[in-house]
Amino acid sequence: MTEALAPFQRLEHQSVLFEDGLALDCGAVVMPLKVAYRTYGRLNAARSNAVLVCHALTGDQYVAERHPLTGKPGWWEAVVGPGKPIDTDRYFVICANVLGGCMGSSGPPEEMTDAEGRGLGRPWGTDFPSITIRDMVRAQKRLVDHLGIGRLLAVVGGSMGGMQVLEWAATYPEMMVAAAPIATASYHSAQNIAFHEVGRAAIHGDPDWKGGRYWEDGRIPAKGLSVARMVAHITYLSEAALTRKFGRKLRGASALTFLEDVFEVESYLRYQGSTFVRRFDANSYLTITRAMDYFDLASEHGGEVAAAFRGSPIRFLVTSFSSDWLFPTVESRALVRALNAAAANVSFIEIATDKGHDAFLLDEPVFHRALGGFLQGAAERAGV
Repeated sequence: MTEALAPFQRLEHQSVLFEDGLALDCGAVVMPLKVAYRTYGRLNAARSNAVLVCHALTGDQYVAERHPLTGKPGWWEAVVGPGKPIDTDRYFVICANVLGGCMGSSGPPEEMTDAEGRGLGRPWGTDFPSITIRDMVRAQKRLVDHLGIGRLLAVVGGSMGGMQVLEWAATYPEMMVAAAPIATASYHSAQNIAFHEVGRAAIHGDPDWKGGRYWEDGRIPAKGLSVARMVAHITYLSEAALTRKFGRKLRGASALTFLEDVFEVESYLRYQGSTFVRRFDANSYLTITRAMDYFDLASEHGGEVAAAFRGSPIRFLVTSFSSDWLFPTVESRALVRALNAAAANVSFIEIATDKGHDAFLLDEPVFHRALGGFLQGAAERAGV
């Protein structure tokens, strides 16, 4: 990608504005607070069938419908919808764009405000305050309260979404019946932080980065953001999946000539990078990856993960995938041990698959049956 690209198209999103703002862990206040969201299904008369879905790093609120910017299907349509594991004929499903995101919630692309909440006529950019996963959860809690829901049937999410699930369970245990953290961990590992730093360095090194003020020129650091996406996408896959899908196949050539040949896997990654820059903001990418890096439940609870869940009334389903090396099964087992130490009600399943971390987004029938059965059991126990 060599041409300078204009920023991704700004859209109007369904949202709610909280004029009193949100106090953050870093000490700053975002005022007002805007939370963009989508809902699916119908809330029952008892308001007891709500399921909150938390999205991953590059996801958004369009979980089960065509994306208004890309035109692609919702990112979890394999799981959320009529008759699917998160059945919208039975459950009222909520998904919010995270704080710091770029699809309508308060974040770097939105208009910067002063301490009184007055607009300053420019995006926040790199002036948007540092946020945490707990800040994201607090913003979602405001939305849930606004919708008049006193208790969620379940909170579900994978990867960074799973971090939010764990933070929900630790911060608001009385607000939910069940929790399903998927392909996640109670902290972000040094390896994962390192991969994020490579992506951030690529963005910072792009000539169009301009210290994060690229919006002044109507550009984006497309090269750097594309490389960040390519690096991250590799971590979402497995060697087996890459070999099965691409191997050493060349694109448009039968033999290697060392001239203009491109391996199929190279072409695939370049495509992933080029499409990503048209739908995601670079400053949001920096903000959210930092929030993931800061995540460490033990440090929030006296150095002990179990302390976050002691006395919890929540039923947990922890899910891992055998080929996931970004959030490996060993980290899920450590989480399960902590939940057991806290005397929490927890079930655990490892799904055998060669699809890597992205398996939770793909067609994995065993996972789908486990999640659907878990939610159905939670609904029956709650009388939904």
